[in-house]
Amino acid sequence: MTTALLVIDVQQGLCEGEHAAFESQQVIARINQVSAKARAAGGLVVFIQHESSSGYLEFGTDAWQLARGLHIEVPDILIRKTTPDSFHRTDLEQVLKKHGVTELVVCGMHTEYCVDTTTRRALALGFPVALVGDAHTSEGNRHLSAAQVIQHHNETLANISSFGPRVRVVSAEALRVEP
Repeated sequence: MTTALLVIDVQQGLCEGEHAAFESQQVIARINQVSAKARAAGGLVVFIQHESSSGYLEFGTDAWQLARGLHIEVPDILIRKTTPDSFHRTDLEQVLKKHGVTELVVCGMHTEYCVDTTTRRALALGFPVALVGDAHTSEGNRHLSAAQVIQHHNETLANISSFGPRVRVVSAEALRVEP
């Protein structure tokens, strides 16, 4: 299998300030651990950035930039998106096919939006997914804490079987990326 790591929306505006995601600095450290494993195994590392045409996460603003502390290397690929689905109106699927990718590792922000939507779309496109259960996060909401959102999605996504390919939840420490 050829593996690609998708690092979704780990951007400055989601990691700092009043609306910083839960444990964002610890999540960034785990993402760096996972991306090092992917690169060492010859896997593709793809950083995906959400953007809007105005306001929050506007293209080119400080909030839109990839988060401080996130390790990005020259061969890594950057993809811009405008919806919670990293495949919708982007060239992500074509990039993955060009590189012969057959399996995805997913991490990033926000769990209940872009991580969830992209994971489900990946399954629909035929990609098995390793969801790094301790390397995605959320701000939470008025009904659920961020930790509850993360736990709920780890369980829910791992139990979806109707697409054929499955999600397996793995910790950053336990993740193995085969060359």
